[in-house]
Amino acid sequence: MNLFIGIDVSSRQLEVVMLTSEKTILFKATVSNDLIGVSEIKKQILDFQSKYQFSKIVLGMEATSIYSFHPAFFFKEDQELKALKLQVVVINPRSTKRYKDVFEDNKTDRIDAYYIADYLSIGRYSVGIVKQEEYQALQRLTRSRFEITKSLTRAKQHFLENLYYKVNKLATGALENSSVFSATMFDLITGELTMDELAQMPLKDLAELLNKKGHGKFSQPEKLAQALQKVIRGSYRLDKVLADSVDIVLSIYANEIRNYQRLIKQLDKSIEKVVTILPESQILESIPGIGQVYTAGIIAEIGQIERFSDETKLAKYAGLAWRQHQSGNFKGDQTPMTHSGDNYLRYYLIEAAGSVIRYDDTMRTYYQKKYSEVIRSPRKRALALTARKLIRVIYTLLSRHQIYQKEELV
Repeated sequence: MNLFIGIDVSSRQLEVVMLTSEKTILFKATVSNDLIGVSEIKKQILDFQSKYQFSKIVLGMEATSIYSFHPAFFFKEDQELKALKLQVVVINPRSTKRYKDVFEDNKTDRIDAYYIADYLSIGRYSVGIVKQEEYQALQRLTRSRFEITKSLTRAKQHFLENLYYKVNKLATGALENSSVFSATMFDLITGELTMDELAQMPLKDLAELLNKKGHGKFSQPEKLAQALQKVIRGSYRLDKVLADSVDIVLSIYANEIRNYQRLIKQLDKSIEKVVTILPESQILESIPGIGQVYTAGIIAEIGQIERFSDETKLAKYAGLAWRQHQSGNFKGDQTPMTHSGDNYLRYYLIEAAGSVIRYDDTMRTYYQKKYSEVIRSPRKRALALTARKLIRVIYTLLSRHQIYQKEELV
């Protein structure tokens, strides 16, 4: 006989149901979400095991942001429970919701913890929690980096929106081969000189200023200066009241952008220190172009590769899977992704794919092929499909504990 334990987690309490493989409820209670509460659950598990001698005990809970972290790790790391070979799994809430919806019309008296336990009993679970603290430590850093990067992107979008009022042609990319957010151009736009002053500055002086701010990296500073002045002169003008307001807003977003960039640099340094102690890092970093930060983001979410029985499971976990409406007739540009899975892992895989295609001929050829197949959102689609291909490489390398070889990219 087996025991299946479902726990419904909230910030303050844990609802628990202990269900045997014969569908008998041995225990049902609500305890506090703290050390006292989980210790009470542990005592019940030990008492029931002593009485019934279960062949297998599985404890599961839904992934509920930060609230499931502490109870999951308590049950996983407790030495007495380890001796029972207790399996601890964290389940995608979508899976249990679909399972619950099948029965809910007829069994409205059941609590969520019951459905979690019952879901475990049918053996559909596959992914356990990340086992070691090193992965969680890395995950705190890489997930924070992801969130700050999103905030940086939003700040840049707001900056461009307001820059359009000030210099509309510059905001729409009229200055070729130079980004508004390059260090030199960003410093110039947000500096003390007004756009009119830059436009009226002698060409030689502006070229020297660009060369100074760019630390001599521009091969043709005069040509860039001429193009910049042309863009400024061709843009609309604002009256003083509106111009002053726009300048204030631009200054605020400029400071925000610089702060986010500084925070990302700090996180990258911390990430690089932590990721080097994990054995998987050397394997993933051997893939050309992937780098330490993307390696860290991927490892932090995957944890031990043994959690996944095959690459398809890993792809689904990352949300890089597609709903196929027609058997044997898959068309990636017409078939949407599942829009489920681990957002963080999907982000780092897609970012890594974008970097790898610059260094690896095989992946670049595959990306270009997928890019050319459609007209709508070709880059987004091609990167997603390339990331899916990268999963196959990552899974193979981590499973075999081997360094990247080019022939792995097939």
